[in-house]
Amino acid sequence: MMCPLHEPVSDVLIGDSPRVFSHGVREHALNFTQLSERPHDATMLGTSSVKVLLLAVAVGVYLIPSPIDPEPYTFEDPPPALDGPLAVNTRLQRGRRLFSGQLKGPESFTADQKGNIYTGTVDGKLWRISNDSLTFITQMGRNIPECGTSTDYEPVCGRPHGLRLDRGGQLIVADSYQGLFKVDPWTGEKTLLHSSTEGADGIPFGFLNGLEISKNGTVFFTDSSSKWGRRHVRYEVLETNRLGRLLSFDPVTRRVRTLLDSLYMPNGFAFSPDEDFLFLAETSIAHIIKFWLKGPKAGTKEVVLNNMIGYPDNIRLSDRGTFLVGITTVRFRGRLFPPFLDLIGPYPALKRFIVKLVPLGWYDVLLPKYGLILELGPDGEVIDSLHDPTGSLTWAVSDVFQQGTHYYLGSTDLPFLPVLEEWS
Repeated sequence: MMCPLHEPVSDVLIGDSPRVFSHGVREHALNFTQLSERPHDATMLGTSSVKVLLLAVAVGVYLIPSPIDPEPYTFEDPPPALDGPLAVNTRLQRGRRLFSGQLKGPESFTADQKGNIYTGTVDGKLWRISNDSLTFITQMGRNIPECGTSTDYEPVCGRPHGLRLDRGGQLIVADSYQGLFKVDPWTGEKTLLHSSTEGADGIPFGFLNGLEISKNGTVFFTDSSSKWGRRHVRYEVLETNRLGRLLSFDPVTRRVRTLLDSLYMPNGFAFSPDEDFLFLAETSIAHIIKFWLKGPKAGTKEVVLNNMIGYPDNIRLSDRGTFLVGITTVRFRGRLFPPFLDLIGPYPALKRFIVKLVPLGWYDVLLPKYGLILELGPDGEVIDSLHDPTGSLTWAVSDVFQQGTHYYLGSTDLPFLPVLEEWS
């Protein structure tokens, strides 16, 4: 048998020219030109594949329907400078936290003549606070173990927002999902006054929020959006729509009236001392408007504060006759870029694209832990501000409720109750 290493000599092509090796060993044809080009070709192929993949992803994301249908909105000016009554300070840090791990998201407050304070939390529960002790009153919805663990359970568990005591000592509560309720603060008995499905003018309530009771017993309240519920509040803010309303409920006739519509996420509000007007926060556009209730301007509105330093939540009347405003998110000038909502506001297509990529739960990570409350004069002018620049006491303030010398500070999600010992 002939050894394969000693087969007859044969021509071997190397490159384009034939060469014969003289050692008598058969060699396989190699194209060195092709070998030298293969790494380059592989790199080009890899780059092209990445480009195709990215293009496919971009097209796929573009074709996914966006959950929001945003409108363009442009803020008139950059945020105001942090000077004068808005100058940075640490006065909001001079307080203490109560009920850590027991109260999550005490959003708004009211008090009875004995000094008992009432609030509602993110798990759908109503509470009474007496001398720093905590008492459970009732569950607005179903009391299941999942309550408070995710906003997905809020429509089942309930979510009390605005609440006040009526002249009979009963709590009137705006549950964000279910409607208006009357609750006995001692027995916990609940009575549905008007359901969200009934709504007003043929439009169901989507997001009940602020609530006040006038001296004659009429209940005023806001429906922040007829489209988005509280658990989708980020969509409501990004969409910048005008689907909110200010309404009233007559407890005698049970009639609901729409007082104002086409509002940008109407939130908390407060009556003037004489109830001739109220101040109302339009949260998503950083506005506060005045709505006249009496006099020649009754039924009309006007903007009293725009281009605010942050997005206002609840507004409360202090014992000084001033208005206290909780700022849920600050709107500060950046070193290189304007605030996020200022930047994307004019571009609906960009908003649609962002919500496709960023899950709702991620937005909270982007929010600064900066506590801020404002004090407004009778004409809506800023006369003072309290800051917590590091969030050492609180941030994302929803309510500023004065009870004697103490100020109870609300939030929508924080697991504690911050209290200022005094306004200093």
